[in-house]
Amino acid sequence: MTHEAPRHPLPPFTEETARQKVRLAEDGWNSRNPAKVALAYTPDSKWRNRAEFPVGRQEIEDFLTRKWDKELDYRLIKELWAFNGNRIAVRYAYEYHDDSGNWFRAYGNENWEFDENGFMAHRHASINEKPIREDERKFRWPLGRRPDDHPGLSDFGF
Repeated sequence: MTHEAPRHPLPPFTEETARQKVRLAEDGWNSRNPAKVALAYTPDSKWRNRAEFPVGRQEIEDFLTRKWDKELDYRLIKELWAFNGNRIAVRYAYEYHDDSGNWFRAYGNENWEFDENGFMAHRHASINEKPIREDERKFRWPLGRRPDDHPGLSDFGF
């Protein structure tokens, strides 16, 4: 349990508050600020992300720093899939390019579990990605928060 101020919305989630939590997570990740994003997790949060298993905020921050150092011009969309109590399932897609200018789109699912203060205690991610051409990109808003009127995953058929 953390002694920090709660991170609203808090569980148990309703459909509305689960959607809010998903959008807040998307906005955080689109900031590409590892230190800020890591604060959304419990101090001892446990992750599964591909072949990495970060534990705790410092390892999460280190992971995200490495991620965004190589995944350039990163843009992410998350969408609520299901929720129950203190758990949320999301699906997502993100686009980025490497330092050679090769573009990729990654698709994935995450299962989240929150503590009573709204911090994420567990994150389990499954991710697949494929190379795309620059002209196949769909996520073209200016870096940072996705505009409210930008299409979501379902709009793209992802």
